[in-house]
Amino acid sequence: MNSDLFSGPFSSASDQFTFDAMPGAAAALKTHWDTFFTESDIQILAATGINALRIPIGFWAYDNTNTGYIKGADAYMEKAITWARKYNMKVWVDCHGSPGSQNGFDNSGKAGSVDWQQTANLQRSISVLKTMAAKYGAMEYADVVVGLEMTNEPISYGNNKFSVTQSWAQEAYTAVKAATKNTNMVIVMHDAFQGASSWTSIAKGLGGKTFGVDTHLYQLFVDSDNKLTQSQHITEACGWASNLASANSIMPTYVGEWSAATNICVNPDGSTTAGTSCSVSGCQCQSASFDSWNSKMIEQVRRFVEAQLDVFESSSSGDSFDEESSSGKLVLAFGDIFGLVVWM
Repeated sequence: MNSDLFSGPFSSASDQFTFDAMPGAAAALKTHWDTFFTESDIQILAATGINALRIPIGFWAYDNTNTGYIKGADAYMEKAITWARKYNMKVWVDCHGSPGSQNGFDNSGKAGSVDWQQTANLQRSISVLKTMAAKYGAMEYADVVVGLEMTNEPISYGNNKFSVTQSWAQEAYTAVKAATKNTNMVIVMHDAFQGASSWTSIAKGLGGKTFGVDTHLYQLFVDSDNKLTQSQHITEACGWASNLASANSIMPTYVGEWSAATNICVNPDGSTTAGTSCSVSGCQCQSASFDSWNSKMIEQVRRFVEAQLDVFESSSSGDSFDEESSSGKLVLAFGDIFGLVVWM
């Protein structure tokens, strides 16, 4: 979530659902939509060689009946697509929040309970996707919209069963495909944290090359990763190549989110240690403000970014750097990247 938006009178909001219920939310959202991501941002990004945007949007932008959510983001999706076309960029429209919440994370729109796999919510998801497919899969968008993601990061535990997710994905793909005029648009499914290889048999069954899988690769959310030096992080990243390439030989496989972030500290001699605090004078941790990074930290982060790019460019169908700022600052520091996740 954008921290600037969830401040002041909205500081107690924990997600968009609670935000939208607060007095003044509609006006605050309009200001956010008008200013958070603009044509100048796309112009800057295109000038660096970035050629695609994965743009998340909630289901309620297309159907907010009895939801409590405020509609309106779809108009700004339209603006972003228009700007992308102007600067020769492609767009991947991502249904980031699904009815009932597919993961209970705040990025689904509503943190807490996971009720997506209730029958009514699964069917509502498909209904919304058909609406999105009829719009963005029309031939008038074929020159710019290259993908539609059916849902983002559904969990595979608790109220969600992976078998149900896979069955739903096949049903949803068929419905979306039927509503899409652009036969080249890739219909993308997140791997549900099970790895892209878990979807190859389904891709074979669906046939063709318009069923794609999105996997998200980070190295800072599990304890084992947070014990690594930067060289070990790089080794882990290089190890992703084989599984990505194997899956990509069967279906378009994308790294829809990845990051430059690791929990490491850099010593004055350039060596690295795991952690978020220093024990050596002159040491700096990556958790420090980006603007304060010294040359040794920048070099270590660059090494990690370049290793990931080498893997993704050789072993996948594309990748999107996860940047929740409208400025794209972190992306610009490291140069040519296939795509950027921007948040509406």
